[in-house]
Amino acid sequence: MSEIGFSESLIPGKIVTIFGSSKPKEGSAEYADAMIIGERLSSNGISVCTGGYGGTMEAVSRGASKFDVKIIGVTSAVFSPNPNEFVNVQVHTLSLYDRLQKLVELGDAYMILKGGTGTLVEFAMVWELMNKEMISEKPVVVVTDFWKPVVDLLDKGLASEELESCARFVKIARDASEAAGMIIKTLLGR
Repeated sequence: MSEIGFSESLIPGKIVTIFGSSKPKEGSAEYADAMIIGERLSSNGISVCTGGYGGTMEAVSRGASKFDVKIIGVTSAVFSPNPNEFVNVQVHTLSLYDRLQKLVELGDAYMILKGGTGTLVEFAMVWELMNKEMISEKPVVVVTDFWKPVVDLLDKGLASEELESCARFVKIARDASEAAGMIIKTLLGR
């Protein structure tokens, strides 16, 4: 495994940053869905980037490990220094803020899996940076309807402020396979 510095340019080609829970275990539906995402993206030559630890982060990495792509794990000194065994490029950061910034910086697209407050922060950061034009518009796909109430709430809230729909940044996929297909089509035109 290689480790690179925080400010280095990383990987040529496309990278999808995937956010999700650290809780799902092997054998669960969420773990299986995350593995499908890793497999589908990497079988099309797309590198994957996650928070580098367990749960859906491990599952995405594991699915991608079947193919010759970079599997990036952005870890933090706040947690364990060791990423999951499938990561082949580690980016180690000092703080949670640095970690979030690097996860966002590395993505050419973003996929949001079911998760808790940490995943909500990650989703909100990507969304807000695009909404405020602080990063260029990139594909954002949420997997299943888990985040739909959040998307709908914010879309309605901004409509009452007479602002353009912020929901235009977010696409909702029915399942893992559709989510991967949406990203592949957008990034590669396939």
